[in-house]
Amino acid sequence: MEEKIIEQLNRIERYSIISAKSVLTLDEVAIVTGLSKSWLYKATCSNTIPHYKPNGKLVYFDKKEIEEYLSAALSAAQELGEALVEE
Repeated sequence: MEEKIIEQLNRIERYSIISAKSVLTLDEVAIVTGLSKSWLYKATCSNTIPHYKPNGKLVYFDKKEIEEYLSAALSAAQELGEALVEE
């Protein structure tokens, strides 16, 4: 029981730290969005998702740009769903 509480407190602390940041790592974006790291790597390679590689190695994301990207993707999915229902 105590281990579960400690684990949950660690998770809360990690989310609190992430929520205060404006620039996120790939791991943090995976945690926040629920997208897999594999998908994120593929999306950065194809320039599907906004990202930055300042030194050509590590990948960083602007939190606001990721939120806008997800909102646009959700809107597009909803429009597609509505179009399919109308057919």
